[in-house]
Amino acid sequence: MVFLIMRNNSSMKEIREIIHLVLENRGKPHTNSISVASDLRNDFGFDSLDLAELTVRIEAEYDVDIFQDGVVTTVGEILEKISNKQ
Repeated sequence: MVFLIMRNNSSMKEIREIIHLVLENRGKPHTNSISVASDLRNDFGFDSLDLAELTVRIEAEYDVDIFQDGVVTTVGEILEKISNKQ
């Protein structure tokens, strides 16, 4: 259980970095408030191009297509997909 929590914390840090990179690349303001409940569209203002970049970056880092089985709307859902892959 401790290993799973540590892995999720590490993944969360990396997902935060990826989200900040996408925000920066798209000229959108950074946010300090990223949690598992954060909504990709409503909280970060991601549109389809932002989500495409996010997907490519996560797939490159984790070898996981986060949208393979349907729409992902929150950071927590991304973490769950990554956790299920590992």
